[in-house]
Parts: sequence; C-alpha cells; structure tokens
Amino acid sequence: MGAFIVWGNGGLIPAVMWIAAVLLGAVLTWLVAELDRRAYGYVERADDLIVTHGVFVKRLIVVPYGRMQFVDVTAGLLERWMGIATVRMHTAAAATDATIPGLPTSEAALLRDRLAQKGEERSMGL
Repeated sequence: MGAFIVWGNGGLIPAVMWIAAVLLGAVLTWLVAELDRRAYGYVERADDLIVTHGVFVKRLIVVPYGRMQFVDVTAGLLERWMGIATVRMHTAAAATDATIPGLPTSEAALLRDRLAQKGEERSMGL
C-alpha cells in the first residue's frame, strides 16, 4: 500500500526504494529474532540451574535450586499451536528469576518436574 502511495506521488524509483527498505527491515528483524532464539540455553548442575541468553548483551543467570519458590510452565495460544511452552523459575529476588522460552511442551513439563524435585530435596523453596 505504501509503495503505491509513493509511486503515485514520486514515481517508480522511490516506490522500488520503499519496497527494498521494507524487505530489508523484515529480513533484519527475522535475523535478530533467530539469533535471539538461538542464544537461549540452560544447564542443570548439581546445586543450581544456569540460564544464558542475549544477542547484543549476553546475560548469565544462576538460580540455586534451594532458592526457587515455584516453577511455572505457560503456553499462550500461539505457543500451544506451535507445540511449545515457556518455563519460568521464580525466586524471592526478582533479579534471579529466569525464563526459558520455546521448549517443546513435553520437555517443559519434564524440566518443571525435575526442578520441583530438586527444589524439594534442597528443602528451602517450592
């Protein structure tokens, strides 16, 4: 629609430039979103869970199992349609809350159960 408005007011070259700018913006947005998706990672260790994410600024969050208050698995309408879910670990300190998005629903449920069990073994949270 915008290209037709530009074409009607400025001609063919500005309309082509406008379409190229929109396509370039869409490609860059997709690229950053894909890099962000690949940047998420987590590792379960003996005493804590490490979550890392970030494209431009890398963030590393260490959540001790004993400090977790509860583990939440959520899936919105689009996530359910895609078969994925988000796991959220809540602690008393908001700075150490961690989120792992985009997990398959079965893996998210298993992770929640493992984290809950490890939290109960440490008997400080959950």
